[in-house]
Amino acid sequence: MRPIQFGGLTLPHRAVFGPMAGFTDAACRRLMAQHGAGFTVSEMVSSRALTFGDHKTFSLLRPRTPGAPYGVQLFGEVPAIMGQAAAAIEGEDFDFLDINMGCPAPKIVSGGAGSALMLHPELCGEIVAAVKAHTSRPVTVKMRKGWDADHVTAVACAKACQEAGAALITVHARTRQQMYTPGIDLEIIRAVKQAVSVPVLGNGDIQTPEDALAMLRETGCDGVMIARGALGDPWLFERVNAAIEGLPQPPAPNLQARMNALRRQVEEMVQQKGERTAMPQARAQAIHYMKGLKGAGALRRACCQLTYLSDMDDLIAEVFAQQRRPEEAF
Repeated sequence: MRPIQFGGLTLPHRAVFGPMAGFTDAACRRLMAQHGAGFTVSEMVSSRALTFGDHKTFSLLRPRTPGAPYGVQLFGEVPAIMGQAAAAIEGEDFDFLDINMGCPAPKIVSGGAGSALMLHPELCGEIVAAVKAHTSRPVTVKMRKGWDADHVTAVACAKACQEAGAALITVHARTRQQMYTPGIDLEIIRAVKQAVSVPVLGNGDIQTPEDALAMLRETGCDGVMIARGALGDPWLFERVNAAIEGLPQPPAPNLQARMNALRRQVEEMVQQKGERTAMPQARAQAIHYMKGLKGAGALRRACCQLTYLSDMDDLIAEVFAQQRRPEEAF
């Protein structure tokens, strides 16, 4: 099986880590790349904020992720401003530039950006063309199936984006109306793959290696993008990569390895952002590591109280204490 290539980049693996606002900061991206993500992408950043030179927005791009290709994701609905934003970050350290055409958040779509762009295939192409004209990096796109059941536009939008110069397209197999409700439409990924010649990644509901293999098999897509499924479980990339490459499944990490990863991730967040900013964000990251543990409910509540880095040590001690308690105590 040939590796995925686009715009001069060659991916080390076919499973990549998707962007998520509030989650895919530098510490999270590094962890996923370390465990085999084929590429990582920044949290989405506002094209308008970049043109204003907003320091906080620029900080979302830094530092680059080591170990795998790294992309910056822009959102916006005005081609000229998107082009200006691409020019504004040309001096930053990243490998490709991704355009958000899939975010379903009300505050994003109310302004015409994110998945609202799926209502306007021509505009999608115009945005890609404007961005491509102002960057030396490959331009990629992440989109949804469409806006709603009456506006399933992924094929039309993908064609417009490819014609404008997009080098890779990711398709989340739900409409904006569906948000994140269970169930995806694998057929729309297949339709996009058949309609364009650039690499296509499928996205949505990948929680296991079997999910990834089924998506590849049933859609013909070139690779898969994993997002929420890898939070608290970066080892998912190792398992998915092994399955795709026909290798034996790696051993599951023990509890100590899981807690070490969590502790290091939060410590890195504090180093990069400061304790006051990092710890409220660390609460959501920590909650995902509690999945499947004894006393998970109480542990999740403890995660919501994290205020200082030292609180992580108390949380981890409580995790081990909960696992030692007899089953009948729960």
